Amino acid sequence: MSRLLRGFPSLNMDLSDLNHPTPVADPAVDGNPIRVGDVSHWRDLVTQLGAEIAEPLTSALERVHELATTGRIERQSLRALRDELDEARQAAMIGQQLARFGSGRLRQAQERMHLTQTLSSILVHRSRELHARGLALQQDLKPVEVIADASLLFGLLNGVLDWALANACAGIAIQVDVKAWPAHARLTCAFIRNTEGRPGPSAAASHVDSLSWRLIEQIGWTMGLVVERSDETGKCSLTLTFPHTVGQHGRDVSAIELDEGFAPSSNSKPLAGSQVLVVASRRDVRNQVREAIQPMGLIVDFVHSVAEATEFCREGLPHAMIYEAALAQERFEELRSSILAEVPHVAFIEIVEEGHVFEMSGSGSNAPARVGRDAIGESLPSALMFELSKVL
Repeated sequence: MSRLLRGFPSLNMDLSDLNHPTPVADPAVDGNPIRVGDVSHWRDLVTQLGAEIAEPLTSALERVHELATTGRIERQSLRALRDELDEARQAAMIGQQLARFGSGRLRQAQERMHLTQTLSSILVHRSRELHARGLALQQDLKPVEVIADASLLFGLLNGVLDWALANACAGIAIQVDVKAWPAHARLTCAFIRNTEGRPGPSAAASHVDSLSWRLIEQIGWTMGLVVERSDETGKCSLTLTFPHTVGQHGRDVSAIELDEGFAPSSNSKPLAGSQVLVVASRRDVRNQVREAIQPMGLIVDFVHSVAEATEFCREGLPHAMIYEAALAQERFEELRSSILAEVPHVAFIEIVEEGHVFEMSGSGSNAPARVGRDAIGESLPSALMFELSKVL
């Protein structure tokens, strides 16, 4: 990793200094898991949650008051208002996930997962966000397989990237390797901290101890990982160690019961945190979609036109796009083709007018899944579950 970091002129950071990071309390090592009954831990989390929701909402409310007084709002202020509302929404959703993961009632479906391929796919999917923030990415990824719950692993890796994006000032270095003994997979994410703050996010949301970090901790503990973080002046490094690592002969280093295939019944919200963009010009269609997928714990954004969808995708791609068939004209097909050329696994679901139509996307085909207007309530959640689970 030190070789990896030397590629950054402003990331002159040697991970040899991080050989002894300060470990975060780990249930598998310390025998001290965070439980619902740990009053001080959850009291601190609730306090932090309130602060990270209130801060951007306070700023947003000031902008709304100004708009009400003057009747005008500048484009830059409107963009800032949208970002502040999005910050508050993100904080609220993280709070929901923390409660779910910390409940102790989550049953994990243990599967053999290719850690490196999963991480690589996520990095490709989110490359536009890195580019939009002006952050370079360096990778040193050894091929490693682990035993883990697919949805938790997906959420953990996205959470690590969320946290790093919010705090890095120049670049992010990511390494995947295997410790010599015990032979446990290890993921390391290191960066130089952004101490001045990036325009847009609030101070609370860009802090290394933000709710994004708390979510990484909680998912890591839930998965039984060792979570370690090292903070020095201007430097930050996170290391996640996976005790259940598949060895050279295809066996996990410790016995564990595996679930074959995707098991939606094992997790009440296996896709929680996945981002969905809904492109619909009609209010009634947007309302139908919102009501149908609201219980799934997804991050859902709504736009009214293909032009707005194109603008939305410039800064980052959703995991799935739901759109009205009437909008699937030439401009939309150009957008869809460009997205699939960059990230082939983005899911597309078309809402058609023909009653109860329900068609999954074909294997190896670019044809989208289709759901009829009359089947949105009963079929759209299943369609999203199927389409998104193919890439988890």
